[in-house]
Amino acid sequence: MTGKVISSWFEKQEYDARLSKIQSELRERNLDGLVTFQPETITWTTGYYTRAYTGFQMAVIPVVGEPSILCRNVSLYYVDRTFAYTDFKLWKDGDNKIEKAIELISSRLGKNARIGFEADAWPVTLSLYQSLVAGLSNSELVDVGDMAAWLRVFKSPAEIEYQRLAAKAAEAGMTAGAHAAIAGNNERDVSAAVCAAMIKAGSDHAGPGVLSSGERALHLHGGATDRVLKHGDTLQLEPTPHVRHYNARFMRTIKVGVATDEEYEIAEKLILLQDKAIKAVAPGVRATEPDRLYRDAILETGLTDKYTNKTFYSIGLMMDPTDADPLEATDKSTWKFEVGMTFHTYLLVRDFGFSETITVTENSVERLTNYPRKLILAK
Repeated sequence: MTGKVISSWFEKQEYDARLSKIQSELRERNLDGLVTFQPETITWTTGYYTRAYTGFQMAVIPVVGEPSILCRNVSLYYVDRTFAYTDFKLWKDGDNKIEKAIELISSRLGKNARIGFEADAWPVTLSLYQSLVAGLSNSELVDVGDMAAWLRVFKSPAEIEYQRLAAKAAEAGMTAGAHAAIAGNNERDVSAAVCAAMIKAGSDHAGPGVLSSGERALHLHGGATDRVLKHGDTLQLEPTPHVRHYNARFMRTIKVGVATDEEYEIAEKLILLQDKAIKAVAPGVRATEPDRLYRDAILETGLTDKYTNKTFYSIGLMMDPTDADPLEATDKSTWKFEVGMTFHTYLLVRDFGFSETITVTENSVERLTNYPRKLILAK
């Protein structure tokens, strides 16, 4: 390395522990190593991070020994300051990047290797895959699926601390959004207020997540538009900040100017049933149990005759376009809650949405987002 690592996100021991977990999985699968282009896998395992992760970069993780990375030469500054290990190769503009990749893979794993490969990683194009197969013709590429992503489902205390910081930024964003959600402002005004507040509160990521009013408040995944807020409107808001790309989020329903007694009653009813479902989460509990509490109680309200949304999904280290870990709760789930798992748990019924980010502890669950759980009236 050309300089000292001075700004890694975690202690070296944490990266060593993660590397050990990856290598244990590789041994179980009788693989000589892992080749990955997935940004989360690269950063989680090696520490290496640059905002230019959408460019060509790769990690080679042998079953024994330290990992290597390949990245663009202009990112050397970030290699020096984030990469937790020592072996790296650089490509420069004009180089044949595939040849560089094949050279590194062969030098670290050998020319007749069984190589784990994350085939579903979004940077892996058909052309890239075919080129690697051709260039590594004496080796075998074995798709390991979500192997690394499943390891990331279990968060360390240091990772959860980043999520706590993200939760604080989310709370700042919600407060700013509620202040801006007044009649006459448009959705972009609200979005700008949310993003500015989250960035000032420590978020590295500006996106407000769900932000939708009027008819779109009945549906997930709305984004800010020119729509002007009117007296009596409903606004769904879900701030989604990242701190070191660790995410926490929560959703609230905001009423613009006025809310009816019926709306307050519906909100209270939905919050209470959500509280009951969250309280049921603990180590060893089957995912279907709190999921069932959600679904049965929602249907019993009579507000809807069906509910098909997942009720919990794992979140943690997420680098766009990734938006969740590969673990979610539905009525068909077979997994159990375990210590260190962190989830976004939500409901959306009609135009009422409420959610929290939680982490599973030794005995129960901790809410990382701690904003008042109520219908918000913006005046």
